[in-house]
Amino acid sequence: MLKYTTRILKFNKKGEKTGWRYVVITKQQAQKLKPNTKVSFRVKGKLDDYGIEKTAIIPMGDGDFILPINGTLRRALRKKAGDSISINIQFDNRELTPSHDFMQCLEDEPAALSFFKTLTKSHQNYFSKWIESAKTMHTKTKRIVMAVTALALKQGYPEMIRANKK
Repeated sequence: MLKYTTRILKFNKKGEKTGWRYVVITKQQAQKLKPNTKVSFRVKGKLDDYGIEKTAIIPMGDGDFILPINGTLRRALRKKAGDSISINIQFDNRELTPSHDFMQCLEDEPAALSFFKTLTKSHQNYFSKWIESAKTMHTKTKRIVMAVTALALKQGYPEMIRANKK
């Protein structure tokens, strides 16, 4: 278990991460969570009093990691960049299960399924988490269609999002 208090930071210019809010997990702290790892892994616990689970922390290349604080978390925590936050996390070794509806639709599109299987587990999870986070069935259906179409075009999650922003 890792417990500490820190500040929420914000990337100004950092490629795809520009504008992200995050907290730093130092190399030494990450070693306490999952020794000898340099790749992304999931944690569970609490940010202030808000429970999190299956939340990825991302390596930054220098041994340190970041835990992104997305819009949903910021609203739930009522926090912004610069605010202090209490971190209480531990390694979460539970497997993520893919969206059942999404996988059923992929079964009907062999080219999309084939490309999906070439993606790393973490990239497969981006699609599934995004689909399952939809609040309405209409939005979930729209996201499944977008994902299957993108995968058939051999697009990963970031490419799909960029292509659909246009």
